[in-house]
Amino acid sequence: MLVRTLIVLACSAMVSLAGHPMLPKKIVLIMADDIGLEGLGCYGGSDYKTPRLDQLAAEGLRFTHAYSQPLCSPTRLEIMTGRENHRNWKYFGILPPEEKTFGHLMQSFGYRTCISGKWQLQSYDPPDFPNAEKRRGTGMHPKDAGFHEYSLFHSLHTEDKGSRYANPTFLRNGKLHKNVEGKYGEDLAVDFLLDFLKKNKDEKAFVYYPMALPHWPVNPTPNSKIWNKDPSRRLEKDDKYFPDMVAYMDTIVGRVVDGIEKLGLTKETLILFYSDNGTNKSVTSRLNGKLVKGGKAEPIQSGIRVPLIASWPGQIQPKVSSQLIDPSDFLPTLAELAGKKVPPNWQHDGVSFAPAIHKHPGAPPRDWAFFWYDPRPGWDKMAFSRAIFALDHKYKLFSDGRLFAIDGVDYKEELLDPAKLSPEAKAAKAKLAKVIVKMMQPPVSKGAQIVVDAYGNPISKK
Repeated sequence: MLVRTLIVLACSAMVSLAGHPMLPKKIVLIMADDIGLEGLGCYGGSDYKTPRLDQLAAEGLRFTHAYSQPLCSPTRLEIMTGRENHRNWKYFGILPPEEKTFGHLMQSFGYRTCISGKWQLQSYDPPDFPNAEKRRGTGMHPKDAGFHEYSLFHSLHTEDKGSRYANPTFLRNGKLHKNVEGKYGEDLAVDFLLDFLKKNKDEKAFVYYPMALPHWPVNPTPNSKIWNKDPSRRLEKDDKYFPDMVAYMDTIVGRVVDGIEKLGLTKETLILFYSDNGTNKSVTSRLNGKLVKGGKAEPIQSGIRVPLIASWPGQIQPKVSSQLIDPSDFLPTLAELAGKKVPPNWQHDGVSFAPAIHKHPGAPPRDWAFFWYDPRPGWDKMAFSRAIFALDHKYKLFSDGRLFAIDGVDYKEELLDPAKLSPEAKAAKAKLAKVIVKMMQPPVSKGAQIVVDAYGNPISKK
């Protein structure tokens, strides 16, 4: 009888353990700056060399319907807070200091946290830009953002940022390093985060790497022929170096992967690769054999549909997922990957995609994504206007009533005639209209309630 009882208890324990997902001890989130699907071979891009990312995708989980905001700072604000932009928007390049980030969240779960790369969330406007005095220095300083250690380009005022690439300038744990001669910014960023992982080898750790590549200016990289041939030209600006920058982005990801392996942390580390928006509009590339102009800054498919790859050897089996993902989803995903839940007092708009990673039941995936986009006010934002829209796998509806068909493996986007909508399109329009109404309910920040020009002057009520 005793033996039978012990067997039953043992089996129950095994079932209980089997019911819990394997959780990563280390999470490394890499976010590239300005690259769309056409930049990676694994998505059908054919103009650039991305073997390391292609390998991660082939051996891991590749999402085909991941979305971002059309510009970097709106995405950075949303991914870190888990909140749609109209909840906490003030100005371009500003993370309100009262906000909570996924850094704070992971710290509260007992993780050591590190951010290395690009900040651009404390101050943006140059001092002579109209009304700049109202906005400069009003954002969150990285020391207050929930990270035990940080090393970041563009952490202070615009005029202090220097180069992000050759001879870089960066703020590291409170000390500003200016024009570090002979070094390349991305190499130093990876050195820093790998050193952090080495120091915290036995701890739970979360690393956020918002890289600078392949954002403008288009400069040579350490793998460009001119880098060693003529060091005086390392900051030369020429679009011919863009393929080199994409290739070096791939090289840098490879350095992260190899560094983690060298530390013996591969089996306990989940790597996520994402992008903050589409490719720069000055760049035309081939995607699945078709020429595609970069859509950065525009609320079009090539501006918002981006790569997302999850790699965790031994835990993630090769797979392609069409699950919808938006930037707000990362915060609850990180919580679930830590075996926790987002505290009920943290307002967020995300849906965890952790079940797609650890293959255990969770909340159902989203069947729509919502966007509130308006990067004004801010320097060089004169050409932008507000766009509010929602989409699913097949349709995209703007708040002004325009409906687009977006189904396909690439950036298809066809404006539909409202008088000739199919029953399916009519149903999708009704569904997405309800999403927009629902998502525009409070909380809505003061900055999102008034439409302004690039200088912050009110245009009209919204």
